[in-house]
Amino acid sequence: MTSRTVLVTGGANGIGLGIAQHLGLQGHRLIIADINIDAALDAADKLGDKNIDAVPLGLDVSNAAQIDELPRSIAPLQVDVLVNNAGIQHVSRLEDFPAEKWQQLINIMLVGPALLSKAFLPGMRERNFGRIINVGSLHSLVASPFKSAYVAAKHGLLGFAKTIALETGDCDVTINTLCPAYVKTALVEKQIAAQALENNISEQEVIEKIMLEPMPKKAFIEIDELAETTSFLMSHAARNITAQTLVLDGGWTAR
Repeated sequence: MTSRTVLVTGGANGIGLGIAQHLGLQGHRLIIADINIDAALDAADKLGDKNIDAVPLGLDVSNAAQIDELPRSIAPLQVDVLVNNAGIQHVSRLEDFPAEKWQQLINIMLVGPALLSKAFLPGMRERNFGRIINVGSLHSLVASPFKSAYVAAKHGLLGFAKTIALETGDCDVTINTLCPAYVKTALVEKQIAAQALENNISEQEVIEKIMLEPMPKKAFIEIDELAETTSFLMSHAARNITAQTLVLDGGWTAR
C-alpha cells in the first residue's frame, strides 16, 4: 500500500493508539492528535521506539478555530487519512444529565468530526485521494439507557457519513464508520462502574448482563480488529466502499 499521512484524534491511548500503531508498522506516517499534549508526546515517543514515524499534536476537537487552522499549522504535512476517534462518555438518566456535558459530548463526537472533515477535504480533493474513517459504536445502531448524548452523537455520524459520501462521489475520497460493540478500553472501564451505579447491580453483572449477554459471541471486540478494518478501508481495494457502516458486534444486531 502507498504510504499515507494519517491523523488520528484521541490517538494517545486506547483504540486510537492501537489503530495508529498498526498503521505505523505498515509504514504510514502518523499525526497523534490528543487534547492531552503530554500524552500525545509520550505516545509518539513510544511509537518512535518501534521505528514508527509519529508526530504529536495537541488538539481540542471541540475548538472550531483550532480545527480551522490545522491544515496551515501542520504544514508541510498533508493529511491523506483522517481517523475521527476522539470520544468521551457520561452515564446518567436524562433528568440528571448536565446540559453542558450533553453539549460537550455532541461537540467532541459529532461536530468535531464534521469540522475536521471540512478542514481536510479540500486537500484530499486536490490530491484526488482521501479516507475519512469515523470510529462510531454499536450505539450508532442501537441504544442503551443513560447514554442519550453518546447515542445521539454516534447515530449522527452515520447520517453525516452518508451525506459526505454523496458530496465526494466525484473523487477518490471515501467516508465510512466503524461500529464496534464494547472494546475493553479505559473509557469502557469507567462505564462499568457508572452503569453498576445507575442500574443498581454489580460491576461483574454489568459486564455479563449489559455488555456481553446480547452478543452471541460473548466477547469484547479487540483493537486489532478495528485496526485491520481501518487498514483495509485505506486500500485501493476499498475505493468504492463509502457511506458504509462496518459493524463489528459479534452478532449483537442480528437479533
